[in-house]
Amino acid sequence: MAPSLNVRQDIVLAEAPKLGKEAAMKAIQEWGQHISKITHLVFCATSGVHMPGADYQLAKLLGLSSSVKRLMLHQLGCYGGGPVLRVAKDLAENNAGARVLVVCSEITAMTFHAPNEAQLECLVGQALFGDGAGAAIVGSDPDSLIEKPIFQLVSAAQITIPDSEHAVEGHLREMGLLIHLSQDVPELISDNIEVALQEVFTPTGGGSSDWNSLFWAVHPGGRAILDGIEEKLGLKEEKLGVTRHVLSEYGNLASSCVLFVLDEMRKRSVKEGKATTGEGLKLGVLIGLGPGLTPEAIVLQSVPVVITE
Repeated sequence: MAPSLNVRQDIVLAEAPKLGKEAAMKAIQEWGQHISKITHLVFCATSGVHMPGADYQLAKLLGLSSSVKRLMLHQLGCYGGGPVLRVAKDLAENNAGARVLVVCSEITAMTFHAPNEAQLECLVGQALFGDGAGAAIVGSDPDSLIEKPIFQLVSAAQITIPDSEHAVEGHLREMGLLIHLSQDVPELISDNIEVALQEVFTPTGGGSSDWNSLFWAVHPGGRAILDGIEEKLGLKEEKLGVTRHVLSEYGNLASSCVLFVLDEMRKRSVKEGKATTGEGLKLGVLIGLGPGLTPEAIVLQSVPVVITE
């Protein structure tokens, strides 16, 4: 717990944009358009506050045009993957021809601390969290000759669970970013998950009478959280299978988690010969979960899988 903020900041400020670049280059390569077609950049990171920010550094690393409109989202934590997609959706739908590069890059250097038996929640954090970056290109009216959509963002909603600000807290101190995780997080989320779902499905004409008719991309916040959601909604075990896989392979990657889940889901759908990128289903839901407590939900529509020889 010795003062180490400067050292941690130096690590994150240098490495978060580099990690983000790796994910961004993969997304751009698969997208198929020239990098000059990117009009907006939305970058999300939980730590490493600096001016100019990681969005500026990433734009330089990628060689983006000086006219690209940048937006940096800080301190959202584990629900950040939802807001970046929501913001990108709004930008794409309100700016003709826009192509928004979304990047989430998370590095645990700010939150890593030595084990301390007097602070068991610190041990939980070290066991649960990991480093990772995810990226996607978001736009409307795709060029069907080049751009191959993976998911459509239908509607988005965010709620704040009342009297829950104690549940997940992050405090920036001289010894780094101190994370507090309350034991009642899983219960708070499971008790309020249906409210979030009702909110996000309202624009589409209401929710589903059978939550198992949807595909699910849930933030892998931890096993107890996923167990609570599964039980509350009566989900079949396989519905959160992709989310649990991401958790077991990579841990909780904060904002980038849901991008990992979507990527894994569409790859599995192709491999298993499913009809759509959403495990053969048409509609699904993405859920980010983080400080506030804040569930951020997005209704997704999958697209037909094209099998190439």
